[in-house]
Amino acid sequence: MVNPAKQAAPRYNLTTLILFWCSLIVVSSLYLTIPLFPIFEEAFQISSSNAAWAGSAFSFAFAGGGLLFGGLSDRYGRKRMMISGLCLLTVSTPFIGMVHEFQWLIVLRVIQGLAASMFPPSVLAYAIEMFPTNKRVTILGFISTAFLMASIVGQIYSSIVILELNWRYVFYILGIVYFISLFLITACIPKDITQKPEGNFFSPFKRIGGIFKKKSLPFCFIISSTLFISLVGFFSTLGSYLSSSPFSLSHQEILWVRAAGIIGMFVSPFDGRLVAKFGVKNVLWCGLILAGIGLGLVGAWGNLAFLILASIVFTAGIAMALPALLSLIGTLAGELRASALSFHMFMLFIGASLGPIVSIYLIDIEGHVFTFEVLTGLLLLSTIVPFLIRFEKKETTTTQITQHNQTKVDYH
Repeated sequence: MVNPAKQAAPRYNLTTLILFWCSLIVVSSLYLTIPLFPIFEEAFQISSSNAAWAGSAFSFAFAGGGLLFGGLSDRYGRKRMMISGLCLLTVSTPFIGMVHEFQWLIVLRVIQGLAASMFPPSVLAYAIEMFPTNKRVTILGFISTAFLMASIVGQIYSSIVILELNWRYVFYILGIVYFISLFLITACIPKDITQKPEGNFFSPFKRIGGIFKKKSLPFCFIISSTLFISLVGFFSTLGSYLSSSPFSLSHQEILWVRAAGIIGMFVSPFDGRLVAKFGVKNVLWCGLILAGIGLGLVGAWGNLAFLILASIVFTAGIAMALPALLSLIGTLAGELRASALSFHMFMLFIGASLGPIVSIYLIDIEGHVFTFEVLTGLLLLSTIVPFLIRFEKKETTTTQITQHNQTKVDYH
């Protein structure tokens, strides 16, 4: 007789791989225009501040759309929302490469940002609901790794394409990638357990207010914003820091220094084992401490090898903290997990929007090292937050029972 657990294992592995891949390529769209800003300035005869809107337009649409579509996934299903987002990305992305006026590029980037925002809150809620308790933090670790790697992979992808081809092919090729990913999601991952719709179309949005009534849950969103203020602020500061003395690196060399941070991000998939052994709040706290130490050491010594090592420690800390934070939010939110996770994503990318603004302002005041230290202080202050979070026994037990009952899924 075949052991059901062994029989299900390959399905969980395949689903994990597909969700990791799709999370990576969807969120990469947020960052892929960063190397294209100078090209947009020349191609459309615009200023650098206007060219930056190619990224900001996507970012704001992505953050706001997460609130909208996270609630709708409660009503219409996680897989259905992921498919809808990938469909819209497949259609809209190639059109960006066809535009000849910058205004239309901005419009399409907004549409692309809204389409991409359907995916993260849906995939996070899907992972929490459809994976058994012992696998939940691991799958969240892989998804978190994808979100973090996207910040570097998106830039590397577009840099490589523009070196070999025209900038328009960045979007043509990505459209094909989205089409392939759409097929994988549609055909190869299990259908989630659709909840019975309650109320009218606007009911999911009313539930967002309910997450602030959950005990301890609002504290988690403080960490959500500080994590990405520090992460994006770090990468924004790193570029100008490495291009100045004593490093004086080229754009391509800076890109590969950023890429070294991917090494630290591979901590995420192992977060499940750490949480099982030490507890979710302890892992979150240690991740914040580790990230703060790494970031604090970045500007401590003008040696490139030391800086790269410190940046790896920093990204490892972020990669340890983020999946633990996701698991904590999912547990505390209970039946409102999709709304809570969508608000978490909203706070993450509000932090991502504030990161460059904060770093540029601080660099102008006191320089790069001072900026790194302020970002470090922000991270270390957030280490107080886990001590303010309290579990309710009933809440934790209910979550575990729900996870156990949802280990059996149907494929179609």
